[in-house]
Amino acid sequence: MLEFVSVYSRYQSQLNKVEKRLQFEVASVQQDIHSAASTLLTAGGKRIRPLFTLICSQLGKPHQYWDEIERVACALELIHMATLVHDDVIDHADLRRGSPTVRSRYGNLAAMYVGDYLFAKAISLLSGIQNARVHFELSNAIVKLCKGEIEQIRDLFNWDQTLHNYLRRIERKTALLISVSCSLGAIVSDAPERDIYLLRKFGYWTGMAFQVIDDVLDFSGEQSTVGKPVAGDLRQGNLTLPTLLARRKSDGKRLMKLVRPEMTATDADEAIDIVRQSGCIEEARNFAKLCMEKAIVYLDQITDLDSRNELQIVAQFVNERLF
Repeated sequence: MLEFVSVYSRYQSQLNKVEKRLQFEVASVQQDIHSAASTLLTAGGKRIRPLFTLICSQLGKPHQYWDEIERVACALELIHMATLVHDDVIDHADLRRGSPTVRSRYGNLAAMYVGDYLFAKAISLLSGIQNARVHFELSNAIVKLCKGEIEQIRDLFNWDQTLHNYLRRIERKTALLISVSCSLGAIVSDAPERDIYLLRKFGYWTGMAFQVIDDVLDFSGEQSTVGKPVAGDLRQGNLTLPTLLARRKSDGKRLMKLVRPEMTATDADEAIDIVRQSGCIEEARNFAKLCMEKAIVYLDQITDLDSRNELQIVAQFVNERLF
């Protein structure tokens, strides 16, 4: 954690510029949109995606291409914020980072348009970048992100889904956006082609680990720490890795019987206990470690030692975080 704070502090001035740009971009004369977007922004967040973009830009010419780097970093965070707003509508979530969600403050319909507003702002920001490759990579990631969201809705309470379904879903929902956070930071700063490839792969596997750890924390974290109700995914019927692994254990049949659309609060509590006692939370954490090992294989091939060390520290934080 101390090493992560040290890396974060090295980029603090640049992250402050990104933050000011974000505040400017979400501003609107429409008061409800302005209030909702500003509240979401000030609720905090680790700004991991902009940080990855900033670090990866160091492999090119960051001082020469700062405007493009800032645009990419801000756009990625706006897209991430938009997906959170939409996710909270899908999940009927009332809390995010310990604060009321946009949907709980303004209703589902307004929340969907706030998310769309943030997406539009991200696209507007990127329109100032001439490199067509940036637009292709990010638009491709957003298309797959939307597919991942639809797949999650389709697979709610679906015990017939495979682990492959789950992995494809988290690839689309999380890993690809982190992957492009790394690759685009390198692309817009004119980094070497080999480094762009390695960073894209590093970001992908780091993103896979990131989402698995999120799914682990959904069961093992405390609400006061993670900022939202514990085991919210299971209560909503979203079957994540710990739950899918637990169905193979001795209490698996009981678990599948409990987790269903008409599940009661008592049923959910019993199902959560089954998952927690199955040993599958630790199995899922070990899978995240395997993902990080794959990420490091690509990272170790990057020749810039400083950037490599910084990325490894941030990746380690992702894998060991408590929130």
